[in-house]
Amino acid sequence: MKEYLRNNGLKKTDEAWLVVDTDDWTDTQLGHLYDWSQSKTNYGFAVSNPKFEYWLLLHFENGNSISSSRVCSNRLKKYLPNFDKGINPREFTQVKIHEAIRRARQHDKPTCADWPRNTGTTGKKWTEKVRQRAKNMFVG
Repeated sequence: MKEYLRNNGLKKTDEAWLVVDTDDWTDTQLGHLYDWSQSKTNYGFAVSNPKFEYWLLLHFENGNSISSSRVCSNRLKKYLPNFDKGINPREFTQVKIHEAIRRARQHDKPTCADWPRNTGTTGKKWTEKVRQRAKNMFVG
């Protein structure tokens, strides 16, 4: 990200987000990413534990009892049988996105300051920002 920003920069209205999952990162590495995201107001950090697919799963169900990456993937395949790291945007309606944000908030009690240490996601922060930006584009 640093290299990309060095080469391309950001427009005044742009944001740079790191969207990762915990299954490939140590707490120390996640700490560095979090610290980077705090260095500017237009940087963001969204983390899903155990993996990004957990955030996708929340679009379809509550995501309870996810004990491993495998369990998460198997549950998601109930809703997206052909899922293989690519998504069809039509599967993720505004209603489903709203539900995923609501479900993520339910799991985020107490609200984590940086990233979820247990099953959870801060993907809602990223999605809320995107939704707010889109709303502002059409209103303002």
